[in-house]
Amino acid sequence: MTLLKSDKLRKGHMPLYQYFIRWYQSPGSLGLLKFINKACCKFVSFFYNVEISPTTKIGPGLYIGHPYGITINPKSSLGKNCNIYKGGTIGQENRGRRKGAPVIGDCVWIGVNSTIVGKITIGDDVLIAPNSYVNCDVPSHSVVFGNPCQIKGKENATEGYINNLI
Repeated sequence: MTLLKSDKLRKGHMPLYQYFIRWYQSPGSLGLLKFINKACCKFVSFFYNVEISPTTKIGPGLYIGHPYGITINPKSSLGKNCNIYKGGTIGQENRGRRKGAPVIGDCVWIGVNSTIVGKITIGDDVLIAPNSYVNCDVPSHSVVFGNPCQIKGKENATEGYINNLI
């Protein structure tokens, strides 16, 4: 429940449904809380067109900038302090050598209409530019852009971009 103490300090900075996601994943969450989270996920999915499964592993500090058209696969994993913007898709591939869902590291900024697919690993401190299609592993401290994705190394790639740092 340590997440709740730090979340209360930032209450005005994120939508209420993000608190339910964190409460659900905190150790010792109650059955009633799980029911509330599932109901909240359905509500958010219907009104905001945001699809986040209650089983998705999400670290603290998730920030959804403009919550419309976002889809996150239930088998994917997001590290702490990830930012996702409008139209972001994190999905799985169902065939081929990248069959599976992505694992995303800490302090990752995912721009508008970006797509991340397949069993790939995105490192820490990665900035994924808007309208990028990522289907390959990305090392830490990188900027990714384009389709097919192009990767450029850069120290402190997300400095000044990450909102809601925890």
